[in-house]
Amino acid sequence: MISGLSAVLPQLRIGDTDGDGGLFSSSAAPAAADAGSSFAAMLTRAAGDAIGTLQQAEQVSVQALQGEADIRQVVDAVMSAEQSLQAAVAIRDKIVTAYLEVSRMAI
Repeated sequence: MISGLSAVLPQLRIGDTDGDGGLFSSSAAPAAADAGSSFAAMLTRAAGDAIGTLQQAEQVSVQALQGEADIRQVVDAVMSAEQSLQAAVAIRDKIVTAYLEVSRMAI
């Protein structure tokens, strides 16, 4: 059986800023805290929104299986979740590309 998305959410540690090496650790660059924190906050918000959209699509799908939601609602929720996931993947790809370009720069 496929487990729900809520089973993996605690493992993601999105927005962890207590310095223990979370996704956006605040100890990584204290000099650029102001600029980095707004970017980190934006990424955290975007990831949270994407996760919320995926959870909503999962809930609507379960409701449809129970006969409480119609097909149109399921299609709308799943399409929205797919769009959010594609945006998250595109952002990840751009960040990886930027990191690789910076790592290739001559010092």
